[in-house]
Amino acid sequence: MVTCNKERLVDKIVTFSKFGDTGRGGITRLSLSKEALQARAEFSKRMKAIGADIVTDDMGNMYATIKGSEDLPRIAMGSHCDSVIQGGNYDGILGVISAMEVLETIVTEKIPHRHPITAMIWTNEEGARFDPAMMSSGVITGKFDKEKMLASKDTEGITFGEALDASGYKGDEKNRMNPKDYKAYVELHIEQGPVLEAENISIGVVEGVVGMVNYEFRFRGQAGHAGTVPQKLRRDALLAASEAIQYLHRELDKLDSKLVYTTGRINCSPNIHTIIPDDVRFTLDARHQDPEVIKQVVKIIENIPKELAKCEVSYKELWSRKTVTFDKELVNFVENAANLYGYSSKRMYSGPGHDAQYVADMLPTTMIFVPSIGGHSHCEIEKTDDDDCFKGANVLLQTILQIDKK
Repeated sequence: MVTCNKERLVDKIVTFSKFGDTGRGGITRLSLSKEALQARAEFSKRMKAIGADIVTDDMGNMYATIKGSEDLPRIAMGSHCDSVIQGGNYDGILGVISAMEVLETIVTEKIPHRHPITAMIWTNEEGARFDPAMMSSGVITGKFDKEKMLASKDTEGITFGEALDASGYKGDEKNRMNPKDYKAYVELHIEQGPVLEAENISIGVVEGVVGMVNYEFRFRGQAGHAGTVPQKLRRDALLAASEAIQYLHRELDKLDSKLVYTTGRINCSPNIHTIIPDDVRFTLDARHQDPEVIKQVVKIIENIPKELAKCEVSYKELWSRKTVTFDKELVNFVENAANLYGYSSKRMYSGPGHDAQYVADMLPTTMIFVPSIGGHSHCEIEKTDDDDCFKGANVLLQTILQIDKK
């Protein structure tokens, strides 16, 4: 059975790891930065070398396409090349590299295929430079307003629109992915969690992306001198926040064991060691594939005491998403592809969000996961074994060929 070329795949991984290399095993490659443009140039060079036609759309998304033997809709695959600050060499970019390797394998091995096949780079998936995450896939699928996205600013005050104009990768809106011209989309990605490695499984067959809610809580007290206000008379907003976190953990732990939740951001004001905190905020991110469990999470949030430690308690939803279910036939194709190679596989849902979840509203879509060593991601020690990368690329190849034969 035909396979991708492991040596060629690893060469791609090593090459792309140079663009934004931090010197500590990871990368910082923010969207449309100099480093991201270097990665795009490498993608373009390698895809042109195999005869692919390359275009960009009005959000800077890149499409490298090889022709099919018939005039049929395209089959697309890909991911993103931007990273978080001090991220790893596999998140996002492995999906791009694998898509490149699949195209190169089809061309070099002269594999017959009816449909045009496209490898993609999505712009600003991470949202690490410009809010929000999954910006460009969100625009072309109608989730986000384009003008608002173009106005999004980085920490230096540069707008996304300005960075896009300066990048040289701003193309035409007519080049966007759309249901008229595309048949399916498949995205390979690292798991970003420990499950596959812990269970010694090679391939994650992704059935969808879990739903989630993200809330911000606020606690208002009274500032005062740390040395003069008696404890009984204090309205300490940080103490109130800590009591709220304990309440949420205690109640959420009573729900389904698959529920995951995180307090990832805390802002304390005035944040001075000699002043009692008077305004504290923290976020709660909760995720589960069952909408009913998410409803129970929201009910717990709504039942939080309205006053803690003599402080006023309030909350608001920052954003949320419903559980996304991928195309069942494509999910089966991924599982079949793993079986063809004799690779172990497991059906699972993704906790993190991906461009694929937005594309799923527009096209038949699915994803392929490969193991993350130690479950590490969004950090410099992020790593996936070369053998697992190779297996993932092979499963992607066979999945694309099955879609082509359908």
